[in-house]
Amino acid sequence: MDQMDRLMVVEVEIGSLSTADSPRTTGVDQEHVAALAVVQTPLPPITVHRPSMRVIDGLHRLRAAELRGQRKIAVRYFDGDDADAFVVAVESNVTHGLPLTTADRKRAAGRIIASHPQWSDRMIASVSGIAPGTVADIRRRAPGGRTGEESRIGHDGRVRPINGAEGRRLASELIAQNPGLSLRQVARVASISPETVRDVRNRMMRGEDPVPRRGRQAHHEVRVEPPRLGRGPSAVPDRDAAQDRAEAVKRLKADPALRFSEIGRTLLRLLNLHTISMEEWDQIIDKVPPHCRGIVAYLASESAEMWTEVAVRVQSKVAETA
Repeated sequence: MDQMDRLMVVEVEIGSLSTADSPRTTGVDQEHVAALAVVQTPLPPITVHRPSMRVIDGLHRLRAAELRGQRKIAVRYFDGDDADAFVVAVESNVTHGLPLTTADRKRAAGRIIASHPQWSDRMIASVSGIAPGTVADIRRRAPGGRTGEESRIGHDGRVRPINGAEGRRLASELIAQNPGLSLRQVARVASISPETVRDVRNRMMRGEDPVPRRGRQAHHEVRVEPPRLGRGPSAVPDRDAAQDRAEAVKRLKADPALRFSEIGRTLLRLLNLHTISMEEWDQIIDKVPPHCRGIVAYLASESAEMWTEVAVRVQSKVAETA
């Protein structure tokens, strides 16, 4: 968080601190406190909300310090408001230390939805440590649901409309006019995510409407034939794309600069994962257990963004050496 001074650590009287309003509803784990109390090396500073002197992160470290008979403890201050302080508390207790229970994470997500309704499901999911789909379910069940919302702030800090139909249509026009544009370039202009652009492009390659049926108005039943990409109406783009990727990876495998270096072999292994066809992906997707689908979708989305970033950075190096 920008409002937290991560460099400034001060000694604070333990008696001046409050432990109210913790996202951990199960209370203190005494075994964890006892384990921390016997640690010989200094424990990391706790985080305290300066306006209220409430412990945001480090309740178990605080109790361990009390158990050791300390009067003071190392503190980093956070100066934001109460709502942001709760977000920091949740995020901190998800990423390190004794993790929050699933029930606590869901309760925390519900509270963050109420205090930060402008945040996207994915952004809240990244803070609370649950799947974006679970956040969406919690939001739908919350009083008021999605009433009045037109846009949300995404994980990348950009504001995007909730109904991305117009963005998808604009993206399809941009892709048809200039297929060489990157996902991020199209996403920036159309105000949608790079992964939504990828979906639009894939739909166009299959000859489908770039806007999924659930995203269209119910009375708009007339299908508008989208622009097609590829070699022509009789082409099978997914199969051809898989074959093209396999051939490209095969050529890279023959390059000694990659074959005979550890990093090169790692890259080849990663690239080889993406040579399977859409039919094979369909089989994999169908076999994902229902209870794993949310986290698999989340990880797939994260991986896709990572590969997009890799593509952008490698392409920039191509331009530098051209």
